[in-house]
Amino acid sequence: MMGWITARLRVPVLWAIGGTMLATAWAIHGGRLWWLSIFTEVAVLGRVLGVYLWGREDTDEGALAASRADERQRELALRAWSVVGKVTIVVALVGLCVTIALRTPAAWPCAFAIMLGTSGLSFLFGLSAYGNSSAADDDNSGYVSRYPVTR
Repeated sequence: MMGWITARLRVPVLWAIGGTMLATAWAIHGGRLWWLSIFTEVAVLGRVLGVYLWGREDTDEGALAASRADERQRELALRAWSVVGKVTIVVALVGLCVTIALRTPAAWPCAFAIMLGTSGLSFLFGLSAYGNSSAADDDNSGYVSRYPVTR
């Protein structure tokens, strides 16, 4: 996906892109809070530098920051993202219930409903992309064939 960027720069570049998008949104918002765009960009640059320097360490976290993780470390990251997804779903559900109960403007319940719907669809996509079917296991060798063998 990001093969044109060296492995050590992938995570810092993603942080820089996301943080700059947030800072740009504050700058476009303007008003009395325009200064938050500067604060956000300075904080993001600090985080990018920190992640870049963290990537040179010979630890599990350093390997994840430098995109050089082995299978065990990738599974650890995958489990952490799983927790993030579960917490996001719970927070979206609570937010939806609170906004409905407080009769807030219609935009907020819609936003939380979209978050819940997107979370559910991404969960189904994850099951279809990463799940396997034991029904396709013909010879009990542990190898799951995409194309069943006909005899």
